[in-house]
Amino acid sequence: MPLSNAIGDWVADVSTGSGPRYLAIANAIGAAMDRGALAPGDRLPPHRALAAALGVDLTTVTRAYTEARRRGLLDSAVGRGTFVRRAPGDEAPQISVDMSMNIPPAPADVSLRDLLREGLSRVLRGADVATLMAYRAGAGSREERAAGAAWLAPTNGPLPASRVVIASGAQPAMAAVFATLLRRGDTVATEAMTYPGFRALAAHLGLVMEGVACDHEGLLPDALDTVCRDKAPAAIYCTPSIQNPTTATMGRVRRAEIVAVARRHDVPIIEDAAYELYLRDPPPSLAALAPERVYHVATTAKSLTPGLRLAYVAVPEGRQAAVTAAIRATTMMASPLLVSLVTGWIRDGTAGAILAGIRAEAAARQAMAAALLPRELVTANPEGLHIWLSLPAAWPRQDFVDYVRTQGLALVPADAFLASAGQPVPNAVRVALGVAADHGRLDAALRALAAALKTQPGGKFGHVV
Repeated sequence: MPLSNAIGDWVADVSTGSGPRYLAIANAIGAAMDRGALAPGDRLPPHRALAAALGVDLTTVTRAYTEARRRGLLDSAVGRGTFVRRAPGDEAPQISVDMSMNIPPAPADVSLRDLLREGLSRVLRGADVATLMAYRAGAGSREERAAGAAWLAPTNGPLPASRVVIASGAQPAMAAVFATLLRRGDTVATEAMTYPGFRALAAHLGLVMEGVACDHEGLLPDALDTVCRDKAPAAIYCTPSIQNPTTATMGRVRRAEIVAVARRHDVPIIEDAAYELYLRDPPPSLAALAPERVYHVATTAKSLTPGLRLAYVAVPEGRQAAVTAAIRATTMMASPLLVSLVTGWIRDGTAGAILAGIRAEAAARQAMAAALLPRELVTANPEGLHIWLSLPAAWPRQDFVDYVRTQGLALVPADAFLASAGQPVPNAVRVALGVAADHGRLDAALRALAAALKTQPGGKFGHVV
């Protein structure tokens, strides 16, 4: 369809959307596709043309197109533009290695299939099936919450089971915590580059994100102090260990400094501990340093496997009932079957063996990346699941993402992580190392990525919208 029509037919929907403008644009694209105003293969306007038509800045449109691609609505063809995704079977490039999903690899020297078979058999032999298949109130039995406390102990120290709440995953757990602490319109301070799942949750709840300047250890205490003084955030959300996407990890001194800022301004902290257990010698969690104000959220989806998706939340004393009520109101409960399985695995050491296997595999994959990618471009934690790859100036990040897609690789550009509109966006991409099925496929993907970094984007690769 003509480019002018692509602008004229659907942008009116943007003005009717609520929430952040980039989400309103992405929603309008989806709505236009639903009613047939945009069809598979239709070309969307260039970023600058759409920004001018809507009276928004270029970054807003870039974020909107990135969000629409994340939802599977759009594809980009190198040198030709951005298009509505075609139907299955059309000529869109096939992704052979998805490096956009940050999930743990299969653990080294461990058979999850065998462990699942044995573990489920043990659960079914030892429990009443009707109980496992029924609804249950509360946030887990005392035995289950005690197992959660033991799982959190390496970074939290001894925890009473009464302070642990079990949810069906980190995202539902964070939604419940935010629901108990915040109201629509409240501000949350977070890292300048932050987890996309938190961005989506903040948009859904009507929260305002305020990005805070960071360094290689994450949040800068002075910058956080300024934001707390000037913006009066109702909460702080951060990932102190192997931050997503930058891989920054706070040392012990930095953690104490961040806690001191939060106490000075009397602000609660939501601590995302998704990757904390990957560290073989982890520093104390923020919750261990300030148990009166930190909500510590740890998910088994990252430390065991996404198929066993639970979250253990260490809650400040006196807040358990409120968080439990919020979980029940939104997601009802965690699956009793999964909770029973993971509880047994924590108690008999199986969960620890799986985690050790994942740590070993993650470290091996990080070593491969370190050997194959230019050292000066890579920021990584050698125990983490992903790397933060800075790009040469000749490669704008979205152009690079579009180009490597033609090579069968999927990456996530920095735009997907930006906390606050108007902040500078690093020319970088996140590269997840866990999805590749084996070392051979990961090796091929990393070599293709290294070759792409050396490719000059001139000629037909010089202009991608």
